[in-house]
Amino acid sequence: MSYAVDFKNVSTVGLESSPVAEALAGLRANEARYFKNKYVHTFTVEPAADAKQAIEWVSGILKDERDIVIGSPALEATEFEVDGIRMAYVFYESGLSINVMYTLADDGKRAVGFKLSDGMDVPEELGAFKFARQKSKLAGTIRGSYFVIKGAY
Repeated sequence: MSYAVDFKNVSTVGLESSPVAEALAGLRANEARYFKNKYVHTFTVEPAADAKQAIEWVSGILKDERDIVIGSPALEATEFEVDGIRMAYVFYESGLSINVMYTLADDGKRAVGFKLSDGMDVPEELGAFKFARQKSKLAGTIRGSYFVIKGAY
């Protein structure tokens, strides 16, 4: 069952099994607020079992581009298009959030972003990345990193 993320009343719905569920819910709400304010898009997630296509797309890009395989199970994911950009988000039990921004135009920006929930360690598979910190009213301190996608997906 899909869930429209509420960034005014942050809920851990769908994320309860995460050891950092509250922080991950804040991170998810932070993304929902961004898309509502910038694109007037309602950020809606689905349980991992119902979002296999989005998870496989993100996992395939990680594997092909950087030989990264995420060890934590996916809890939720979403995939949508706004302003000519294909977006996908996967939220993992560890507290990790991965997003793919893939501009559909040939000369557009394409990148994979990683965000770590407050209270989680950097996953071993992402140890090569440097993470910058940002403050969020909804998520506390978010640590983030990214890489540019070189291939076509």
